[in-house]
Amino acid sequence: MSRIPQILLVEDDREIAGLVQRFMRGHEMRVKAVTSGREMDAALRDGRYDLIVLDLMLPGEDGLSICRRLRNDGAVPIIMLTAKSEEIDRILGLEMGADDYLVKPFNPRELLARIRAVLRRASTQETLPIGAGAALAFAGWRLDKALRRLTNPGGERVVLTGAEFDLLLAFCERPRRVLSRDQLLDLTQGRAAGPFERSIDVLVSRLRQKMEANPKEPELFQTIRSGGYMFSPEVEAS
Repeated sequence: MSRIPQILLVEDDREIAGLVQRFMRGHEMRVKAVTSGREMDAALRDGRYDLIVLDLMLPGEDGLSICRRLRNDGAVPIIMLTAKSEEIDRILGLEMGADDYLVKPFNPRELLARIRAVLRRASTQETLPIGAGAALAFAGWRLDKALRRLTNPGGERVVLTGAEFDLLLAFCERPRRVLSRDQLLDLTQGRAAGPFERSIDVLVSRLRQKMEANPKEPELFQTIRSGGYMFSPEVEAS
């Protein structure tokens, strides 16, 4: 029997929280609901969760601050909920390290679909269409596809979110090719996640911050005007 995913919902609207809990319970997911960052911290100390659904507007510490803090502590997948539909809020959430976002009001079925998609990307057991070899090597870096782990030239692990890993893998599988934002969206998120080209720009920026010696003058991730991006180093199976 497969393990039931454990979801932590940080949402101060008890009506929404109750609706999500009831719906997910009928779809083989267990959801614990808390109403603040403080309650979330207590829940994380007491248990292990596969994914966090995090509201942007919370009493006390807001969702963006919590997201930044969570991302500094580890790579647990995060889906951000927001009542605001402006693009800037979505971009801020992605910049803080969220793997996906959903605008209120939302259909619980859409939240379920997004949770499943993010969990699939985060799973170390996922079978990926990656060809031969368990790892890819480039410019001294090593990307382990089975463990979903990135190691820098110094042998240290660099923590990536699920979305960052998937984008880096898409680049590594297609080195020295110009890839449009639409292509990268299809390769990493699929159209079910909804078209949002700026999310690719945000993820590329995050990868540059973690991997480039000088993010302002990138050598690995090249921007191609009117084209998209190109991953410049040679990549070999390791």
